[in-house]
Formats: sequence, C-alpha cells, structure tokens
Amino acid sequence: MSKILIINPNSTQAVTDHISLALQPFRFAGGPQLDCQTLRSGPPGIESQAHVDSISDKLLRWLEENPTYREVDAWVLACFSDPGLVAMREVLPCPVIGCAEASYHAASAMADKFGVISILARAVPRHLRQIRLLGLDHKLARDLPIEVNVVNLGDELLTFTRMRDVGQRLVHEHGAGVVIMGCAGMARYRQRLEDFLKVPVIDPTQAGVALAMGRVLAQQALG
Repeated sequence: MSKILIINPNSTQAVTDHISLALQPFRFAGGPQLDCQTLRSGPPGIESQAHVDSISDKLLRWLEENPTYREVDAWVLACFSDPGLVAMREVLPCPVIGCAEASYHAASAMADKFGVISILARAVPRHLRQIRLLGLDHKLARDLPIEVNVVNLGDELLTFTRMRDVGQRLVHEHGAGVVIMGCAGMARYRQRLEDFLKVPVIDPTQAGVALAMGRVLAQQALG
C-alpha cells in the first residue's frame, strides 16, 4: 500500500490529532495510507524565524531515528512556515510538499485574489517573503493575524470569533475570493469558517495532502 507521511513539526499532539481528523475524508479503501506523526523535539508552536530555522536539523535527526520513513511515497510538512522543506528535499527520494506552498498555488488557481489568516503578526513577514519568492504577490489580497498562538488555538470561542472577524475583513474589505488558514493548527475550523464566509476556505494540510495524493494515485494507476 502507498503511504504518505504527514509530519507536524511542532510538539503539540493536539495539533496532530486535529490534522488527522481533518484528513479523514481523504482516507478510503485502496487509497494511500495517511500516517500523521508529531516531531516531539519541536517547539510547542512554530511562531518565529528561530523556530523555523531550528526544524531542519530536528527533522534530519528524526529521519535518522525513523529510517523506514525514507521509503514512503510522499512527505507533507504540516506547518504553514514550511520549515525544513529544502533540507528534506535534498535527502529524500520522494516528493516533499510544504503545505503553505501547496495552499498558495491552490488558492491562486481558485480565485483572482486570496487572503491569509495568520496566527500572529510576526508571522506575516515570513509569509510575504514566501509569496514573493513564489511569484504570487500579485494574487495576495491581504494577510491578517488573529493574535492567538498555536497552543491557544484550542480555545474554540476565542479562535473562531477572531478567524470569523478577520475572514470577513479579507473578503469584504480586501476582495479575497478564497481564504487560506495560515496555520495547520486551525484545521478544525475550516468548514465552519467556509459556511460563514461563503467563499472557499483552504486548510493547508488538506491542500498539501491533496497534491501528494494526486501524485501517488497517478503513480498507482500506472502500476
């Protein structure tokens, strides 16, 4: 059976659990196994450039300790900063997909303008750098934060209220035709937010896994 690894580079197991739950519709008989793992050596939340920079070495050490994951059909990095993306592409023979990169491309294909809901204001410059590097800055409506850190995303009333308010601004003030949730830890809120905003809402890990599955299923079809 084909296998896709989805690795959460922070150490918060609740984030991984909600990622796995959000991927349940992608699991079906005969389809790839979706294996969600937590990087226990990571920080509780990846909320700064220092956190991002620390992840490559941690992922490489994790791979040394878990060598069977060299043999999977695809890796998906389930963090919106895509930490360790280049390092893992250098050492792995399979496709390595960053969920932020996948989200930006998916959103660009769905609407003229996309908006991003970030967790913290200090994350926005990192996102803007990646968007510019991808050549998609002309598609960005705005990137706005809710000022809730990763650990506190589990406070559903606080988090959803702020996501709802920021999402409304992105759609009605800035013209976003699709909204990206700028943290893998927001997975549980996607459907509620989409129902409220009446525009497509992208969960980054779902976007990354959808891209990985397209590749893996195409390979399966070829035998």
